[in-house]
Amino acid sequence: MSSKAQPVIAPISRAPARTASRVHVENGTLEAIKWLALLWMTGDHVNKYALGGTSSVLFDFGRMVMPLFGFVLAYNLARPGAAAAGLHVRVMKRLLIFGLISTPAFLGLGGLLYGWWPLNILFTLLVTTASAYLIFERSGWQSKMLGIALLIVGGSSVEFWWPAILMNLALIAWIKSGHFRWFVAALFAAFFLGAVNLDQWALASFPLMLLAPHVKLRIPRIRWAFYGYYPALLYALWFAQMMFPRLRTG
Repeated sequence: MSSKAQPVIAPISRAPARTASRVHVENGTLEAIKWLALLWMTGDHVNKYALGGTSSVLFDFGRMVMPLFGFVLAYNLARPGAAAAGLHVRVMKRLLIFGLISTPAFLGLGGLLYGWWPLNILFTLLVTTASAYLIFERSGWQSKMLGIALLIVGGSSVEFWWPAILMNLALIAWIKSGHFRWFVAALFAAFFLGAVNLDQWALASFPLMLLAPHVKLRIPRIRWAFYGYYPALLYALWFAQMMFPRLRTG
């Protein structure tokens, strides 16, 4: 008795969908970007508070400082396990403390539009960190809505306002996911910084962000460097203005 062979139907195999991997930057390269931003920030503040804003070169390079600081912060907040290790909370505490320390000098230098407003850049990074924690790291729609509310309210009271915070949040999403659309979103938000900066030099920092994953530098990290340097710079310039009143008008 012959048995009829049954046809063998091989299961259809599907290749796993290709997903983008998170953006990876060497720690030394990230440190180099931070020091470059600190250098340009120093030049920008000296130009504004000691030279009367007479150097267009220092002004233009100074517009790239916020995006670069935002990129460094975004990368650290997007590290795997950062929230579980309590990084967001520690960063928020440091930014609040040093932001408050910087405020008297910031106000003394006239870095405001009306009264206490806006708060200095450390509060911009603080709102970014708190919003990122609630939106990206906490579960539940209540946390997401609270993060959005914080973004809206906090963005009205800090330097560079909503465009800077939206840019930083988009950079976090890009670094976490590797999806280029988030980089484009960050670039789009940075475009609106032009209304704040009075030019579009902030966009010039984005090629550096794209280049960063492909550059490997070995630069040791100096802890608390940024937190301590910013208020020290403001107080030094404030003291210089008090010693030499002509610096107030350039």
